[in-house]
Amino acid sequence: MNLNDFDFYLPESLIAQNPLPNRTGSRLLVLDKKTGAVQHKQFTDLKNFLKAGDTLVLNNTRVIPARLFGIKEGTGAHIEVLLLKPVGEDRWETLVKPGKRVHPGNRIQFGDGLLTAECLEETEIGGRLMKFEYEGIFNELLERLGEMPLPPYIKAQLEDKERYQTVYAKHSGSAAAPTAGLHFTEEYLEELKQMGVNLAFVTLHVGLGTFRPVSVEDVEKHTMHSEFYRLDEENARMINETKARGNRVIAVGTTSCRTIETIGHKHGGVLKPEEGWTSIFIYPGYQFSVIDGLLTNFHLPKSTLVMLVSALAGREAILHAYKEAVDEKYRFFSFGDAMLIISEQ
Repeated sequence: MNLNDFDFYLPESLIAQNPLPNRTGSRLLVLDKKTGAVQHKQFTDLKNFLKAGDTLVLNNTRVIPARLFGIKEGTGAHIEVLLLKPVGEDRWETLVKPGKRVHPGNRIQFGDGLLTAECLEETEIGGRLMKFEYEGIFNELLERLGEMPLPPYIKAQLEDKERYQTVYAKHSGSAAAPTAGLHFTEEYLEELKQMGVNLAFVTLHVGLGTFRPVSVEDVEKHTMHSEFYRLDEENARMINETKARGNRVIAVGTTSCRTIETIGHKHGGVLKPEEGWTSIFIYPGYQFSVIDGLLTNFHLPKSTLVMLVSALAGREAILHAYKEAVDEKYRFFSFGDAMLIISEQ
């Protein structure tokens, strides 16, 4: 498989810069993964494609305000530090800009010294391993000094930080939101529950590796960065019972999909409570062990996420659906519209 096999035309004007006033106000493109048929709906129509006994799997990670702006000691240079993942006590894997100004031994101050970071080493992807020094509670300082790490294609300022969190966000640790979940309100989730749809939760702390451009022409040679995940016993049982009944498991977002497929692939399609790190890379040819459907947003051309949805529905069907989405002027990426990949029972 060549990287260009997953390319498509996307006008920049279709990249959503702001969230809609109402979370459930998005459009919904429905793709039948068996026939390739496409329907154009509203997000609130999602309930019409679900049945009592089906289970939605949602990622309850919470985005941390991971973008910090500081001053380099000694030179006064302005440095941006993006936290990617913790790798030990007060140590974080980060991305820094401009990277050429930050080397091992350099120190950066944030908030007039409330928080200080020392660069310990350079990492493989041009990042930096940083050790932080502070008094008090690190997460409280982040809330005070940090900004939401919106993707680089979003140029607009976000007025309400909570619009880049799902309404069920619980466990802090992500460098990016699981954006398929941004469409739900508490009221709509309750409506689905009243229908008999089950809500199961996993945690996967999203790293920027999920969105990192693929730099190799041969897709199979791409390496994903690892991300932390957790699934507890209650939610594993709920998903297993859904499969046993013959109902459908529908992942809300590629992160939920990657979490349960990581676990299910180890245990022959049965989920067990566990936590760990996953670098699973799903592309065409992958045999899904747990999920039957996927609710997701529209993704970047030539991205690993386009490859994941192509594995589920077929590359040609996805590219056809994406062309229809462009023609119909759907909104793309994090604050954009939704897509449901499913087959009728």
